[in-house]
Amino acid sequence: MAALDQKSPNVLLQSLCCRITGKSEADVAHQFQYAVRVIGSNYAPTIERDEFLVSEKIKKELLKQRREADAALFSELHRKLQTQGVLKYRWSILYLLLSLCEDSRKPSSRVCSYGGLFAQALPRDAHSTPFYYARPQSLCLSYPDRSTHNASSGIGSLPNGPAPSPQHLLSGSAPPTAADTSRGSRLAWALQVSGSSSGALPLTSRPPAGSRPTHRQRRDGDGNAEVSEAALVRDILYVFQGIDGKFIKMCPTEECYRIDAKVPLCKSLRDTSHRLAELGWLHDKVRKYADSRSLDRAFGLVGQSFCASLHQELKEYYRLLSVLHAQLQVEDDQGMNVGADCSLTLRRLLVWTYDPKVRLKTLAALVDFCQGRKGGELASAVHAYGKTGDPHMRALVQHILGLVSHPILNFLYRWIYDGELEDTYHEFFVASDPTVKTDRLWHEKYSLRKSMVPSFITMDQARKVLLIGKSINFLHQVCHDRTPPGRVPPACKCADSPRDAAELFTDLEGAFQSKIDAAYFETSKYLLDVLNKNYQLLEHLQAMRRYLLLGQGDFIRHLMDLLKPELVRAATTLYQHNLTGILETAVRATNAQFDSPEILKRLDVRLLEVSPGDTGWDVFSLDYHVDGPIATVFTRECTNRYLRVFNFLWRAKRMEYILTDIWKSQMCNAKLLKSMPGEHGAGPRCQQGAPERGGAFIYRRELARQHGVAWVLECSWDELWNKVQRAQDLDHIIAAHEVFLDTIISRCLLDSNSKLLNQLRAVFDQIIEFQSAQDTLYRSALEELRLRLQYEESKRHREKEGEWGVTAEQEAAENRRVQEFKDTIPKMCSQLRLLTHFYQGLVRDFLRELMTSSDESLQFLSFRLDFNEHYKARDPRLRPSLGATRGRRCSNN
Repeated sequence: MAALDQKSPNVLLQSLCCRITGKSEADVAHQFQYAVRVIGSNYAPTIERDEFLVSEKIKKELLKQRREADAALFSELHRKLQTQGVLKYRWSILYLLLSLCEDSRKPSSRVCSYGGLFAQALPRDAHSTPFYYARPQSLCLSYPDRSTHNASSGIGSLPNGPAPSPQHLLSGSAPPTAADTSRGSRLAWALQVSGSSSGALPLTSRPPAGSRPTHRQRRDGDGNAEVSEAALVRDILYVFQGIDGKFIKMCPTEECYRIDAKVPLCKSLRDTSHRLAELGWLHDKVRKYADSRSLDRAFGLVGQSFCASLHQELKEYYRLLSVLHAQLQVEDDQGMNVGADCSLTLRRLLVWTYDPKVRLKTLAALVDFCQGRKGGELASAVHAYGKTGDPHMRALVQHILGLVSHPILNFLYRWIYDGELEDTYHEFFVASDPTVKTDRLWHEKYSLRKSMVPSFITMDQARKVLLIGKSINFLHQVCHDRTPPGRVPPACKCADSPRDAAELFTDLEGAFQSKIDAAYFETSKYLLDVLNKNYQLLEHLQAMRRYLLLGQGDFIRHLMDLLKPELVRAATTLYQHNLTGILETAVRATNAQFDSPEILKRLDVRLLEVSPGDTGWDVFSLDYHVDGPIATVFTRECTNRYLRVFNFLWRAKRMEYILTDIWKSQMCNAKLLKSMPGEHGAGPRCQQGAPERGGAFIYRRELARQHGVAWVLECSWDELWNKVQRAQDLDHIIAAHEVFLDTIISRCLLDSNSKLLNQLRAVFDQIIEFQSAQDTLYRSALEELRLRLQYEESKRHREKEGEWGVTAEQEAAENRRVQEFKDTIPKMCSQLRLLTHFYQGLVRDFLRELMTSSDESLQFLSFRLDFNEHYKARDPRLRPSLGATRGRRCSNN
């Protein structure tokens, strides 16, 4: 323990005092206390910490003394010291050696010239330039001698931390590191120390009146004694703390500290006092904001950190005031006059308070700029205010930004590693809505507060941060998977210190971006793997295409054949369980039976809302049930759009089915009706021609249209599948799926362009009317054929029995019936020709609308519909439209 005590900082400091003064330990008690106070008060020289500059000055001193060999030796030793890294504060050691060298050569008569040195180093307009600092290069490196009885003080601002406090030194503990210290205004080097020990006065206590003698008093013309400079100095020190003095008081109307015009005082002292009193006004402004907002819990953690940074700066400011009060107390105890070389004067206060005044001006302006802001918006304001060319101001704002952004970084780490969001005062840029249910977690529960996104975080980074935490919560709450993703750091990761936060946010393209990207890729990849492997997302996507988009051709055709007897009935007579049984039969009879049971159990039948006059074809629909995590992709809105597309394609498929039946009916009935007896088949030939021509036209055009729609769907599906394979997160899949649905809705004419859809529905109606008319014609013709064959068979039977084949009455009745049938044929043929003509007109109008569409896919569909240029040859209006369409497409390319 004895060995350790001998190496403690206080024992070493006391030994240094004994060595310098040549006295015993009992005689250097006063000097030891003063040394402890100097070290603990963060005194530092107001020069730049430039190791190269100090080393060069040392070599120049050696060369002036004609010690070239020593200069070369010093240069070599300094170079070795730099490479070894034994000493952490090399600049401080070199500066101490240089100062000791200079002090040993300077006379004691220059001890009290330090205040003059400050006045020479400071620019003339230091008091009037708000954000100006004296250049470190302009301050001289040589300092006058410092003795036990006489010294002077100044204020400096250094970017690194303060020196160890007296408590650390006296307790023998290690001094705090630079990361644990604050940056503020510090006393320049030393203050005068009297022969007897004296402590600093409390900041709010006043010394007894008349304890400090004045050097002289002048009288004005009325005989009133003029206020002394010593009294003004005492008032100014209290004004610095926001306390009204005897002569300097706060003026409520002007909101500043003023000296009453009736107080007898010369103009120079009055102006200097007013300039110094501005420091008290700035102090009041910063302190009132920090005190009032510190009590506001709704200000949040970011706001409290901002207030803490302001209090930290004010603490450094109070250290300066305590030293000034101590100096004033020493002068009072010694009875020193104001005229003495080392006494406190207004001029010296103006010099020493220049740097704190600039810092307080910066803080006051920052307080005004941050009014009404909180959370990320407050951090953005602090960050924006640091965009200045002044390195000292930038360092101050950067220090405050480190404290302010520390809570934001803690929010961010807990969100991207744990998925936890404890934002009581709504400061973080990720917002949560607790009223949203689990099935809408991905779409509605979490969102970005754009106003709270700090300006030093890009929107792309903010979007990734949102996706990371949202993915973690989706895995936990929806997928019930709490396995941590691959190489994501531990969940308890948090910001180590405000300095770490400041350094991280200043390197947005480096460390911060790499942290966000690593968490984003790992979490998103793990989520997609869970959805694809555990919940078969891609398989369900393909099932939607096969069943709801009619991609499984054999199944759809067989299902339509089985459903035809049921769907031709009225919609009100259908039962869903019957249709479900037919669906299961179709699945077992086609390749659909080889699909996964997980997919087949989701396939079902749905009956739409029934309107008067609807048949089963109008209300039948397939349905695909989705739940669990995959319902995030296949939302209710997406399912409704799939049903709209299915109903359109189902109706189009029905038209193809009808046209196929029409064609088969024409081919079969044409052969049967050729054998119809009577007038050389004139009736049959008449009623055969129109159906064959009209049916051929309709079938050919509609079949081409079916192929065109299938081509459009296949192209859109291929684009979707490629995007899904390349997707990096779930949002990419959802966005690609939405684009796919919007595309097929548009290309199936189901969007807001109702004119094309209405024309297409009119074409469908014409096909149904044609089928109805043709069925009526063929039923009449087949019934006539049956009656004629029955009549001929009756004649042959009676003739075999030796009777007359027919009587006159029977023959007359037969002729009347045949004539009635012949009279109905022209009407039916006219109806078919009219339907054919009307249909072709609708198709021509439909083609013209497609050609003028802005969608190139629909323009191309018009070419596929008229693949043999049948309508183009018969309608000249289609020719320029086609050419214009090609020209328009070429211009777009």
